Amino acid sequence: MNEPTRSTHTLPAPPLMTPAAGLRFTPTWTLFYKEVLRFGKVWLQTVAAPLVTTLLYLVVFGHALGGRISVYPGVSYTAFIVPGLMMMAVLQNAFANSSSSLIQAKVTGNIVFLLLSPLGPGEIFVAMTAASIVRGVVVGLAILILALFYLHLPVIHPLWVLVFTLLGAGGMGALGLIAGLWAEKFDQIAGFQNFLIMPLTFLAGVFYSVHSLPPAWRKISLINPFFYVIDGFRYGFFAASDISVWLCLAVSAAFAAVTSFLAWRLLRSGYKLRQ
Repeated sequence: MNEPTRSTHTLPAPPLMTPAAGLRFTPTWTLFYKEVLRFGKVWLQTVAAPLVTTLLYLVVFGHALGGRISVYPGVSYTAFIVPGLMMMAVLQNAFANSSSSLIQAKVTGNIVFLLLSPLGPGEIFVAMTAASIVRGVVVGLAILILALFYLHLPVIHPLWVLVFTLLGAGGMGALGLIAGLWAEKFDQIAGFQNFLIMPLTFLAGVFYSVHSLPPAWRKISLINPFFYVIDGFRYGFFAASDISVWLCLAVSAAFAAVTSFLAWRLLRSGYKLRQ
């Protein structure tokens, strides 16, 4: 006797993913989302703290020197320092995000989960740098919103503001990766930030124009790459800057490109990761 035929239902095979369809998009997005959640969970430290610090700078310097100094025609000193304070916070927080994430993973041993994941060095770089940009942009926007309650601040060239924000935050996010890979303990990251990042950002024309400096100090300021990021960013607000905005763009782009390439190369080589 012949057995009755049974109808079998099979699930269709999942479509093959190609590079054009985003082969590695999901792992990269997952790491990016994790990094954003990481700093979002401690927003009092990562967003509110720099916001309060910037407000103190604005109140102290604005009230103390606001009526005594004029840098650009028709621009008050208080308005002049706001873009500098914004970009200083963007740079510092973008660096802090990637460097702290990487050193925490190394010290606690969680870095092994990242190394065993299906993420390549380029994908790790993209995800962590993008998260650093997000943190920098969030802090910068918070400062801008706060400043608009305090004074009138024009944004004449918003595209320039966006370009220098992305270049500055991206370059500092990559630099944070380099510092996180190099460091072996939290003290080294703190030293990197306190003795390199903070002095360079403070001495990058946040509170003054380089034309007010003596010639020797003016030349020293022009060596500082952060100066070009801040000066170009300020141009987006007032259509005025200490040097050509195109030179600022070239130096800022070169800084972001160099730090990004070095960070990617170190990640690819497994520098201080596979030990």
